Amino acid sequence: MGRLNGDMITSPSTDFFKSNVLGQRSGLFVLFFTEMWERFSFYGMRVLLMQFLTAAVIQGSPFSGWSWTAQQAGALYGTYAMMLYLTPILGGIIADKYIGSRKAVIIGSAIMTLGHAAMAFDTSIMFFLGLICLVIGTGFFKPNMPSILGEMYKDLPEKKDGAYTIFYMGVNAGAFFGMMLCGYIAETYGWHWGFGLAGIFMLLGTLQFVFAKPLMGNLGVLAKSETSEQKTIVTDSDTRNPFTVRDYILIAIVSIIGFAYAFNDPLSKNGIIDVFSALDTSFLRGQYIMVIVALILFTYLIVTRILRYDKVVRDRMFAVVLLAFFLVFFFMSFEQGATSLVIVARDNIDRTLAGAALTTFNVVNGLLTIVPLSIITWVLIKLAKVTWDKIAISNIVLFICFGLIWGAAIWMLYNEFNKEASEIKVSWFSILNSFFIIALASSVSKIWESKYNPSAAFKYGFGLILVAIGFLIIGLGSMGITSGTKISMVFLVLTYLFHTLGELFISPVGLSYVSKLVPARMLAFMFGIWYLAIAIAQKVAAVLGGQVETIQEEHSLSYFFFLFTAIPALAGLLVMLFNPLIKRLMHGIK
Repeated sequence: MGRLNGDMITSPSTDFFKSNVLGQRSGLFVLFFTEMWERFSFYGMRVLLMQFLTAAVIQGSPFSGWSWTAQQAGALYGTYAMMLYLTPILGGIIADKYIGSRKAVIIGSAIMTLGHAAMAFDTSIMFFLGLICLVIGTGFFKPNMPSILGEMYKDLPEKKDGAYTIFYMGVNAGAFFGMMLCGYIAETYGWHWGFGLAGIFMLLGTLQFVFAKPLMGNLGVLAKSETSEQKTIVTDSDTRNPFTVRDYILIAIVSIIGFAYAFNDPLSKNGIIDVFSALDTSFLRGQYIMVIVALILFTYLIVTRILRYDKVVRDRMFAVVLLAFFLVFFFMSFEQGATSLVIVARDNIDRTLAGAALTTFNVVNGLLTIVPLSIITWVLIKLAKVTWDKIAISNIVLFICFGLIWGAAIWMLYNEFNKEASEIKVSWFSILNSFFIIALASSVSKIWESKYNPSAAFKYGFGLILVAIGFLIIGLGSMGITSGTKISMVFLVLTYLFHTLGELFISPVGLSYVSKLVPARMLAFMFGIWYLAIAIAQKVAAVLGGQVETIQEEHSLSYFFFLFTAIPALAGLLVMLFNPLIKRLMHGIK
């Protein structure tokens, strides 16, 4: 989420504007590493969550989990993932109006550090306290890092696309190493060691950002004189279509039902409490009846509000809503990577290796680890040479981070190269998405710059169909397997490849269309709708993914994957059929 209401002060520091690394402002790489370590800790924890919740209870063992079913774990994970996309809406507003992006990032980082630290303790209270801290911290952090980056390049728009590309690489580098190393340590020494490692790098990433202030100047600091002016501007523009009493009542009702469902789902599936049980029927649970009611009311709210705008604005906002609708189908399928595919990788994929196969894997894994880590270390050295006089302490913290990362990576590779037989860690498969993004992003982005650049509807359609192909591949691979046989890991690797290609067709361009189609005075509202669509999709993905064991028992594993082949494929064909309508609604925006 970018800056939605108002601007931040630009840095007066001439050093900031003069110091460059790889042709970009050196401050970009401060943000790069801050985001990298945050994503390291976030994804390092996320890749362990489903495994930990569904692992067997082994008294006194560091590998003891909570022995939840996939359905129970999916319900909790879905609520957690849903909240991660709702709190940034509030975090962006608080930063815009009251504290500024820089303070919001620091506050968010500190709260997330506490969350990771809490999860390192082996108690249920600390675990849930940790998840709450991660949700709140992400709300402050997530929307404000891109905001500071946008402010940094406000006077240099021709460099902005390149800057965001580098920043996006930091996101994926952090996710890559976080899932690889936190996952490896957790599956080697115990779950809470993995959770703890994530917290260490969250803390160090926070410190390097705080100590970089002399270089960053006043970027992300909100001017009090501008705050009142911005509030006046927002108020004046909102009078063109003010929220009515009916709007506020509907928002309140939908919000209450939505939050009640989000928390009721994991509580009820774990037999604690079901606040909607009085509404249960023979064919549908009460909580799902209330969800349907909330969706109807929400649809009515959106449609009636948009209809109050002028025709061109109204049509473009309906185009955004249509794209957001199909985004739900993408994420509910793509996000199986955090739920059902983790369970499948653990229980149904043949991960054993020996002899030449193990040697080949270790060489490939070594290159996957050492090459990107060497490149990023080289970037760090370039940054340190340029900025040492201004932010020596920040650079020292970064060198400590990389010393720890190199130590962990070499230790991991040494362990694996000295084994005669091994089993690939479950978490290793999750790194494939980040690796494929880094490897393929530039190639896919060149399509958008060529004469073959497809329309928005076809980008979405192709993305959804690529995800469907990924599920088709692993569905075919799982056909005919019995309790004594497992799926070749090649099928899962290819699934992640096609899912990543689908993501590259949809995810990076989605928010771009929102910013192009929606007037500035309504960005906050439509960004909120966009993130709400992703939040809903995250919850649906986890709930459906939690059914993997049930569907496998009642039908087969291939049946589960073929369902996820059909859903995105049909959605992809449908959005492409809507192409003429969506183009007409966009009124010339491409």
